[in-house]
Amino acid sequence: MRVGIDARLVYYRQAGISQYTLRLLEQLAALDQEDDFTILQSRKDSSTLVDQPNFRKRSLWTPPHHRLEQLLLPLELATTDLDVLHSPDFIPPFRRNFKSVITVHDLNFLLYPDFLTPESASYYGQIDQAVRRCDYIIAVSESTKRDIVQLTGAPENKITVVYEAAHPIYRPLQDRQMVERVKERFAIQRDFVLFVSTIEPRKNVPTLLRAYKQLLDNYRADVDLVLAGEKGWLFDKVFALMQELNLQEHVHFLGRVSTEDLLRLYNAAQVLVHPAFYEGFGLPPLEAMACGTPVVVSNTSSLPEVVGDAALLVDPREVDEITVASWRLLSDQALRQQMIEKGLKRARLFSWRKAASETLDIYRRLAQ
Repeated sequence: MRVGIDARLVYYRQAGISQYTLRLLEQLAALDQEDDFTILQSRKDSSTLVDQPNFRKRSLWTPPHHRLEQLLLPLELATTDLDVLHSPDFIPPFRRNFKSVITVHDLNFLLYPDFLTPESASYYGQIDQAVRRCDYIIAVSESTKRDIVQLTGAPENKITVVYEAAHPIYRPLQDRQMVERVKERFAIQRDFVLFVSTIEPRKNVPTLLRAYKQLLDNYRADVDLVLAGEKGWLFDKVFALMQELNLQEHVHFLGRVSTEDLLRLYNAAQVLVHPAFYEGFGLPPLEAMACGTPVVVSNTSSLPEVVGDAALLVDPREVDEITVASWRLLSDQALRQQMIEKGLKRARLFSWRKAASETLDIYRRLAQ
């Protein structure tokens, strides 16, 4: 079997879909030493993503999300001898001479078009053609699968749910000195509530800031708020609200942090709050639970499906609900311990090895 995996986005972005691609490649390599894999990378990307004889790198000139991608990419792939091409970034080449499987991570661009940049909306607006022209679809949750069926009309028998998982590095750390050092590294002097994700409208950071303000004013909570993630679209409005609420001394914007630092931040945090309006899967809550950190999440989209009964669920539009749930996990030690234990157990149900095995089965069915 000859499989191509489009990993061009890895060079340009390190979060989300790129992490999905890297984890999948890592586990496919562990599972399969016989089939032939071609990793399609940007010509600017000098890295070797998999160092294994049956995995080879091919550099492409066509950048991801380019307005001429549907013209140029098929030309570059015309001489590629593949049975199946996997496009983890939703949109496959529409003209091709091989089978196509795509991964749909979410459909927020259809449900919440105001939350996207015009460029992203234009690119992902090709989703109807993508689901119609591909041979198979991987959805990362049952919630996303329902959205695909309802919003694009794709037949259910063309879609399989393959869950993502936390990176294996995320675990409880016994070395508390290492955990405390990460606070020193980022000049965090108090206990803290943690948010992890790109700071963009869909993630609902303004409501989190208002809930945090209530924690300080109404509950006299002695905690800071730490936001770890890249500055996304409309970040300036979040920063302006922080100043309006007079929270400058208590909120830490760390930007994108390394996996190792994020591991330590999860372990150091008192609670992770993830109030997103919509998630196709939602990795940060699962990563936090794998580290033994209690979690507050929205009761929308895929998040209840991912966390089960191992987190406190809130309406993302209700500031009071987010405030109260956060305070409960900060102040109620019995509840806190119960959520920690449930979270660790829940996180163990998800595995990248299992995800890669299920994805490999899809490749084999298509290649027959």
